Amino acid sequence: MRELERVIADIAPTDIPVLLVGESGTGKEVLAAEIHGRSRRQSEPFIKLSCAALTPLSLNEWLYGTGQGDGANSAPRPGTVFLDEISELDPTCQSVLLLALNDGDMVPQPRCRGARVVSATSRNLEEEMRAHHFREEFYYRVNGICLHLPPLRQRKEDIPALVDYFLTKYAALFGHPRPSLRPQTLQILLHHSWPGNIRQLENAVKKIVALGEEPLVVADWGPSVVEQPSTSEQAEGLPLKQAARLASRKAERELILKALARTRWNRKRAAQALQISYKALLYKLKQISLEDSAASLGPQGEVR
Repeated sequence: MRELERVIADIAPTDIPVLLVGESGTGKEVLAAEIHGRSRRQSEPFIKLSCAALTPLSLNEWLYGTGQGDGANSAPRPGTVFLDEISELDPTCQSVLLLALNDGDMVPQPRCRGARVVSATSRNLEEEMRAHHFREEFYYRVNGICLHLPPLRQRKEDIPALVDYFLTKYAALFGHPRPSLRPQTLQILLHHSWPGNIRQLENAVKKIVALGEEPLVVADWGPSVVEQPSTSEQAEGLPLKQAARLASRKAERELILKALARTRWNRKRAAQALQISYKALLYKLKQISLEDSAASLGPQGEVR
């Protein structure tokens, strides 16, 4: 994600077409809006076209107008056109758009003339081309630079910061007190596979803020959530000393998670609350397999 941030900063001021590739819910539309917001066209309209819903008739009406004063010639021209799920675009629509995006003079001029084009897809367009579902020349027209968005399961260290952001956002939006998640809930969030990516995480946090019932929201996810066995189940059949160590580590883990939740994952403040050194806390985070989650925090524990 840091590399994506760097690339976006470089390409946003240019007019190069951008193709965003990633699973559903990874934030492709948000990234497209970010590119527009950093461009020279930020004061001009950002228009999203849902490719799956476009027909040749509706696309031609949008591009060239109907001749009744409400079409392309009278409507404001976009600064950026976002083609959402471009792989769903009808082959005829691909031909219409390819012609409209060409640099030659056309009469009448299409509404997208001169606009920045950002496209998004959850499919492999090269495979779609080989299957003759996507036109090769259209692919090279929209793929000036291709950016791949990783799924949330490959960037779980971002989950604490995302949860913190969504809790604050929806508490303000709903006029509710900002909840503090239980350590058990945060652990479930970190272990969940997130097939719906950031969109699914956002909806889960939204429900928690709206309902105030963390267990109810977690229960909606069913068997895909990794359940942690209880200490008694883990200790069954172990020697007494080993069982005691296991119980002690379990209690220590709970205390650390509660301290992190209270301090909104500020590790420096959590260490102070636990009355241990910052270095000792980092070591214990590694012991309880939370060092990856801590990687998204700054050197003093602040969210980056």
